[in-house]
Parts: sequence; C-alpha cells; structure tokens
Amino acid sequence: MAGDANELVLGDIVALTRGTTYQSAFLGRPGPVLLGLASIKRNGGFRDDNLKTYGGECPSKLTLRPGDIFVSLKDVTQAAELLGSIARVPPHVPAGRVTQDTVKLTFTRDDIPSRYVYWLLRTPVYREYCRAHAIGTTNLALSREDFLAFPIPRPTDREMTLVDVLDALDDKIDLNRRMNATLEAMARALFQSWFVDFDPVRAKMEGRQPVGMDAETAALFPDSFQDSPIGRVPLGWKAGKLGEFTQVGIGGAWGEEAPGGNANVGVLCLRGIDCHNLAERKLPNIPVRYLSKRQYIDRRLQEGCILVEGSGSFCGRSMVWLTEFEHLVGDSICYSNFCKRLDPLCSPSQALVCWMQLRSANDTGELSNFRTGTAFPNLDIHGALLRLDVVCPPRALCDSYMELYRRWLRLDLIEESITLATMRDSLLPKLLSGDLPCSQNFQV
Repeated sequence: MAGDANELVLGDIVALTRGTTYQSAFLGRPGPVLLGLASIKRNGGFRDDNLKTYGGECPSKLTLRPGDIFVSLKDVTQAAELLGSIARVPPHVPAGRVTQDTVKLTFTRDDIPSRYVYWLLRTPVYREYCRAHAIGTTNLALSREDFLAFPIPRPTDREMTLVDVLDALDDKIDLNRRMNATLEAMARALFQSWFVDFDPVRAKMEGRQPVGMDAETAALFPDSFQDSPIGRVPLGWKAGKLGEFTQVGIGGAWGEEAPGGNANVGVLCLRGIDCHNLAERKLPNIPVRYLSKRQYIDRRLQEGCILVEGSGSFCGRSMVWLTEFEHLVGDSICYSNFCKRLDPLCSPSQALVCWMQLRSANDTGELSNFRTGTAFPNLDIHGALLRLDVVCPPRALCDSYMELYRRWLRLDLIEESITLATMRDSLLPKLLSGDLPCSQNFQV
C-alpha cells in the first residue's frame, strides 16, 4: 500500500468481492437483476437494455443496491473496452447480483467519496491503465493486484464540484433515455396491435372502425385474412420464413490501414452495434480501412439493411439501418452485417417492421435466443434465425407505421443527450489533469 499519507491507491479504499456462477433455471424469476458483462457499457457506465432477473440464491455479500459500484476484470474481446470497466447501480434498479464475470466494490473508508472514485475510474487515464495491464490472449483479464494498485489522488473541493456536475449530466442523460424507452414501448405496443394481433383487420371484419387511427390509415388494412405457409395472415400480406426474404451478408473491412492504389475506397469499419448511437446518426470513433471498390459495393450499409451483431459478448444486439451513411461497412470481428436487404421490392419501412418482428420473438427484445456457444457466443444465423416466421405488410402501411415510429423516437432528446455526453466526456480528463474550469462554469 502507499507509504505517504497523501498517496492512496485503490486498494486503500475498497475491498473486492467476486461474483459467483448462477443457475440458469432461476433466470427470469422474481429477484435481483444479474450484473454481468452485459450490464456494463463499453468503457464504463450502466447498461439496462437487456437485464435479467434471478430468483436463485443471492447472498448479501453479492447483492448491490442503488449507488453501489461493480467492475469487470475480464473481457472476451481484444478491444479491451470492457476490461476494468466500471458501472454504478441506478436508482430504478432496486437490487442486483454480481456474477462470475464481475466484482463488487465495498468502500472501506469514509474520507474518499465513492462517487468520486466512480468517475475517476471512467477517465481516459484509467482506461489506458487497464489496457496497459491486460493479460491473456483470447480472453483478457486485469489482475486484482493491478486493479487495486491504481493511484487515487485525494479530491479537492473543486474536483468534488466537478463530480457533482458529472452526476447531474449523467442523471439528465438517463432521464432522456428512459423517456425515449417509454416512447419506444408505445411504438412496440402499436406494432403488436397492427402486425402481430392484427387488431385493425379484426375490427374491420366485424364492421367496426379500428381504434386509435384516422380513416386514411384504417383504409390501409384489409378486412379479411388469407392462408399462408405460416398460418392465417391479413389478405395481401407476404408471409414466410426470414430466409426467403433475405440476402445474408458478412461484414468486414479486410483491407489496408493506408491507401494501396486508385481502386481503393476508404471506409469506416463499424465495430459492434450501438443501436441508440446509430439511431441518433452518431458514429463511434472508428478507424478507416481501405477496400477495393468491389468489396465496398458488396458490404456497404444501405438504408433498409438489418444489422445483427453475430458474435462476442453482445451477440444478438440488432438494429435496422434507417439512415444511409456513405463509406460505412460492418465489422468482421462482430460479424455484424447480417441482412443486406429483405428483397428487391422491400422498402426501409418494411425492413423496420421485419426487424421489430425479430426482436418481438425474444423476451429480451434482442436475438439472444439464437445464440450458440458459451465462452464466445455466436449467432445461429443460417439455422434457427433464418427459419423464423415473418410477415411483410404492404409498403404503404409500413410507411405509415414508420412515420409514427420516427415521431415517437424523440430526436430532440437524443440530440440533447449527445451534447451532454460530449460535455461529460470532455470534463472527465480534468479529474486527473488538475486543469479544472472555474466553478461558475460548472453549469448543466
């Protein structure tokens, strides 16, 4: 431990409790949520878009409450974006349980606030420290000794003021996210009514006006059903297996890091899928690779593509590509470019409806039920997934739904969150640099 009273390392402040394995039979039962790798954002922060409750044994030493902190000391990818990543249980999660992949932090002294340590472990300096001390090849790890040896400067009053601002920024970002999640839930409920339960079609069959829509929208629905290979569907709608509508494309920028000739095209290689960032039209900080023009034409992401992350810790995360970015391809590591386009007649709005059918086929809202493997999961794209039943309604009806979907996807809240996150990320390095702005500039 540190010799000088003014010098501290993380081990002077916290004790670690590693989580344990759990029994899959108790997944989904009432209880705390599991706080594994999927509950931590890349480079730090809490993820709650795919939480699972656990009704099995949960000792108090493994239980976390709002405000408690946990960390990942491993990563299943070479990017090391989860290695050492820290997360804090939010107020809307009453209890959580660490797993074999995560570690609970228990603070052993009162003079160093836990929220200061939390933000310190979100700084670029700490992230670089974790990458520099990574061990292993296929699976990366950060030893307890190296983690506990990270230096922790004592906070000044101005640094604690900065921590207040960082907390406020994160609270506002989370509020915006939860508001959008509520609106997205409304969109999913409408989708269920229109494209799964066929409520408007049933209403018209019974001579009733469909509820909650104008006459123009109601006219887009038929008033009868037809037989199809997957059962009874509304008259005039296409139906079948997903594989009948898709052209499967593997992503990958297997090119050079520098131009290699006149035939090369510089592209951004998308590593992983962050559905919110891409819906926000914001791209991550990703490297440029150079492909031949033919490779680029085969792999570029066009409006109407469906993307599914095909391997790794976030296997099964998906999105429909509603914006055309020039010079962008999927990433080979994540095997993310799943579905180039449904069929030549399919519009982006029909792709959106198909994507929501894929998500609604799983309780989690993602495609985790189609995973294979445990240590390094992969998506069974050519097996179970392509055999999934889908219904493809007429374009005009899908366009009507997409208009509502885009309206409910509050871009003003999304854009505000992008601004706030940029502000937060620009302030984080100042916790260790000492280059702090005046307190009157600490305004959210």
